[in-house]
Amino acid sequence: MSKCKIGLLFITLLMLFTMLSGCLGSTDFDRQVGEITRPYRFQLAKWEFQTLTGEIGEFFTGGDKTDNATKEIITYFNNAAKIGALEYTVNAMSTGNYSAGDINYVQNEIDELRSQNAARRAATEKALEEQVREALSQQGIYSPLDKYVKIKVGFPPVKIHLGDPPNLLIISPRDKIENIKEVELVPEMSLEDMEKIESDVDKLGVSSIVEGLGGLSTYPSYVLSDSSLQFTLETAVHEWIHQYLAFTPLGFRYVLDEAGLRPDNNIATINETVADMIGKEIGDIIYQKYAPPETEQSPSPPTSQPTFDFNKEMREIRIAVDNYLAQGEIDQAEAFMEQKQQYLAENGYYIRKLNQAYFAFHGTYADSPTSSSPIGKEISQLREQSASLKDFLDSAAGITSQDELIKKLG
Repeated sequence: MSKCKIGLLFITLLMLFTMLSGCLGSTDFDRQVGEITRPYRFQLAKWEFQTLTGEIGEFFTGGDKTDNATKEIITYFNNAAKIGALEYTVNAMSTGNYSAGDINYVQNEIDELRSQNAARRAATEKALEEQVREALSQQGIYSPLDKYVKIKVGFPPVKIHLGDPPNLLIISPRDKIENIKEVELVPEMSLEDMEKIESDVDKLGVSSIVEGLGGLSTYPSYVLSDSSLQFTLETAVHEWIHQYLAFTPLGFRYVLDEAGLRPDNNIATINETVADMIGKEIGDIIYQKYAPPETEQSPSPPTSQPTFDFNKEMREIRIAVDNYLAQGEIDQAEAFMEQKQQYLAENGYYIRKLNQAYFAFHGTYADSPTSSSPIGKEISQLREQSASLKDFLDSAAGITSQDELIKKLG
């Protein structure tokens, strides 16, 4: 009991330390960004306190189990899929010759499904937590403190909160792709709000973008509520790995980087890539075991048209932008990205804003097509030479620099 209490407190203190340390050494730029974003700032510390208090109370009352786990998950994610399809219908109807009554009818269906899911959200969260913990245990992954505590107890306890995660403002310089600042913003933002913030921040001579998050490594893990079952599982595991790594050399260096006390973009990339790879691997294991036929995606109909390779296009765009910026051709790089944004939209891939900040954020995941970092291949090689997923995690957890990663590869 006491170890769990201490662990939860330590996680909270780490998060508060990260947030508060961002105030140290504040510059004029930081203060200007603060003024622009103040009306929209997400109060993370307040959310943590309220949510964590409820989770601790539930833990001591034994309210962390649920019956009919598979049934809850089937119903919840079937509803989530229907919500997504109906929202697409509403968007399509709003651009056509449909009456307000028709659109309201569909919107009422969406509201009813959301109401149903809200009622079963808590049970679904518990069911997902049980499945994630079971899958981790089967891989021999229990606690970052295993070498000190021989009892096989899952730590940190797997806790998931399904909801609307905050939006995130990402800021990069214009002359290179680098994530120099992030600000959590409230989930409830209009497109006009986002564009106003971006416009005001860009006037400071930087590149910025506001992006929605699929998850956040708070405690409990904050996971988007209306996504697919597979995405939810992958994200839940991904965020838990961040919590696990916070008690290891790699995770602690990441905390220092996030706090601005010891900046190292490579450490952030290693951490995110490790979490992403393990999240996908374990998420897929759970999905294949538990996913009912109702949640399976229908196969796409065959087509004679050549397939548009989005990943290939994004990687080529990233390489071209890096080359432009390396030659100091900032305006050309930005004109190129605007042109490619339109090209992607013409091929069915709508990206609201394609700029340096977009790549700075999405490129943190070195196994994604938006990254030009060699770290993705290096982490993949480390996974291939590891005897198990647990060995891979243990090996990655001790890394404190890219040089150490390369040494591990022999």
